[in-house]
Amino acid sequence: MKKPTTQLYPFRALAGAAFLAAAIGAALLPAPAGAQEVEPASAPATVNINSADPATLAEALSGVGSSRAEAIVRYREMYGPFESVEELAEVSGVGSTTLERNRERITLE
Repeated sequence: MKKPTTQLYPFRALAGAAFLAAAIGAALLPAPAGAQEVEPASAPATVNINSADPATLAEALSGVGSSRAEAIVRYREMYGPFESVEELAEVSGVGSTTLERNRERITLE
């Protein structure tokens, strides 16, 4: 005679598979017609890298945290205002990828 608990294993596996299938199916359903999409917190449309403080730079520029934002301000204080958007890539920690990701947001005036 089998133990009663071992007889439940096939049922548990079947119930688990059914639950998993239902969860995946629900995740794949389209949103209801009246549902609204949640928009991410909007960053400022543009940021002046010649006058913005570190907090503003970190908030407005994708991939720029507080350390890089402070490095941007230090660079600006050391070398003067940025003369081109491309000059931002000279700042330690700001590479071409970060520059391209933010090009539309950056202003110099």
